[in-house]
This record gives sequence, structure tokens and C-alpha cells, in this order.
Amino acid sequence: MISDFSQSETHDILRAHAGKTEQDGRPAAESLDAVRRLGALRLRTPREYGGTWAGAQAIARALSDLGRACPSTAWVAGTSATAKNIIAGCFSDDAVLREVFADPDALFCGNGVPAAGGERVPEGVRVNGRWANLSGCEDAAWATLALMVDGRYSFAVIPVADLVIERTWHMAGMRGTGSHTLVAENVLVPAERVAATSPFGSGDLILYTMAVLGPVVGAARGALDTIDAMFASDRKPFMSAYAGMGESPGARHWLAEATLLVNRAERAMIAVAAAVDANGVPDGDLPRLHMELADAAQDCRAALDRMLDLHGASGFNTANPLQRYWRDVSVGSRHPHLNPYLGMENYGTALAGPQKSAG
Repeated sequence: MISDFSQSETHDILRAHAGKTEQDGRPAAESLDAVRRLGALRLRTPREYGGTWAGAQAIARALSDLGRACPSTAWVAGTSATAKNIIAGCFSDDAVLREVFADPDALFCGNGVPAAGGERVPEGVRVNGRWANLSGCEDAAWATLALMVDGRYSFAVIPVADLVIERTWHMAGMRGTGSHTLVAENVLVPAERVAATSPFGSGDLILYTMAVLGPVVGAARGALDTIDAMFASDRKPFMSAYAGMGESPGARHWLAEATLLVNRAERAMIAVAAAVDANGVPDGDLPRLHMELADAAQDCRAALDRMLDLHGASGFNTANPLQRYWRDVSVGSRHPHLNPYLGMENYGTALAGPQKSAG
């Protein structure tokens, strides 16, 4: 990907520590170290500060590749990329950027919901508030946080060490993301590390969607690896005369269906990312692209259902990685960026065009 530390080495480490990551509710130190050595934490660090400033396609591929081994660790890498993207887009002061990007491989976390307020004081901006769902916050160096200052939507870049972490993440899936709550209690932020900003552009929104879809697609691919291994083993359908899974026409059909769904989801994600890298997001095209990405997430969910049907009840054994992939896909695919009914609603509105008001 980015360094000479191989993807296969990274996969081995992430898979070996995926259970620990889930149990501890945060990426294992070994997993974060492997991701950092691979270069995945500098994907959206600007080039002038030692990063690669990767495009949507490279980010989608990198995160899906990591998600194949450990979806939670991939998710944390993705949210770090989006937090860095916000900083690069909102701040122009070179001194600030050199400070926060001093380590191009540092882990960041972020939240774009303005859940706090900032009061300007002579020393800077005094911040009070709380932000939920900060993935990777226990291991992050910096937090990129939305807030309202003087009635304007703004972002502040704050060292996580200056904030209080409340362990509020108790989810069935993506447990290892450690998406807890950060609290600011009269935190003084230098004025240069607070910036008012305009709404995100369409390209940014697609990038943020890639950051959550990539780990979901990767998780579906990782689950398919588990099923492929089962077909290659001496496992046979229970209560049947078949000598192996591959002898059953029904099992072969469902294997094909699950594989088709995962491949289709991956192709859709990469196609959208490649188009955005090549042409940006044309006016009016955002609803369609969002709908295509939400559909890809739905394909991943459908594929996992087929895989669990193939594996049977033993797939839910807590020692079986299939159930973890299933829970991670179930939770990750329901992120607001992948909301299917709002995606369909917005796409339909775009297709129908402006509506005349009654009367």
C-alpha cells in the first residue's frame, strides 16, 4: 500500500488480535502499530506534512483491505482519515498544520455534530460540551470537533489529553472501535486552532461515506474468506448424505449468491470512488452516488445472511469469526452516511425535480 510493511503481514497481525480488539473495546496495540507501519494512518495527511493525501479510490481499497482482517481497526483508520481531511480543509495557518501533523502517522478522531459551544476570551476560545461516538478516541492524539462559536459552525482541533473520555460505547458490533464520548470542561483552545467553516463539499461527503463503507465491504469479504475455507474443508451439510459442502447444489447456489453480492458491493464502491477521483461530483449527482453506496452496504448485509445460512448455527459460536463479521456489518452498514431510506428519498427528490406548492 504505502510502505514496505506488507499487507499479508498486516492481515496476519490484525486477524490474530481481532478478538482482543473486540474484547478490549479498542484496537489492540499490535494492530494499531501494524496499520501505522503499513502507512494507513497517513492516507489523508497532506503531502507537504509527510502524508500521501490519497484519493477516494485508494482510501476505499485500503480500508476494505484492512476490514477484511479486522473491521473495527479499519473503521478507526477511516475516521482518522476524515478527521485529518477536515483539518486540511478548514485550517490554512501553516504553524497550526505543522503542529497537528508533526507526526503524519498520528491517529486522529473527530465528530462533525456541533455538540458544544465556544466562547471567545482574550486567551483564545473556551469550549464546553460533549461529543458522542468518537471512534478511536482512547488512542487518538488529536480530536477534530464541531462546535458553535459566535453563532457560526466551526471546528476546533484539541489534544485528546485535554478532554475527558466517557466510556459510552456498548454496541453489538464494531465493538473494537471504542467510539466513546469526549467531554470538554472549560477547555481553553488557542484561537488559531478554531476555524469557522462552510458546509462540506460533495466530494468530502463521498469521501466520508467511503470511510465507513470500506470497512463494511472488507468485513463482508473477510466473512466470505471464512465460508470459502469451510467449502475447502471436510465439513459437510449436517443431516445430509453429502461428503462435502461443495456436493450440495443448494450450498453451491448460496455460495455463488453470497460471492456475487460481495463482489457487486465492492465494484460499486470502487466505481463511485474512481469516478469521484476522475471528475469530482457533478452538480446534482450526489444523491445518486450516495444511493449506490447505500445499496452496496445493503448487499453486504444480504451476503452475510446467506453465509450464516450456509454455516448454520455454529456460525454464531463466539469463537467463530463469522459472527463477528456479521455483527460488524450489521452495525457499520447502518451508519447515517449509508442510510438507505433517506438515500432513496433524496434520490427520488432529485429525479422528480422541484415540486410546485399546492395553491
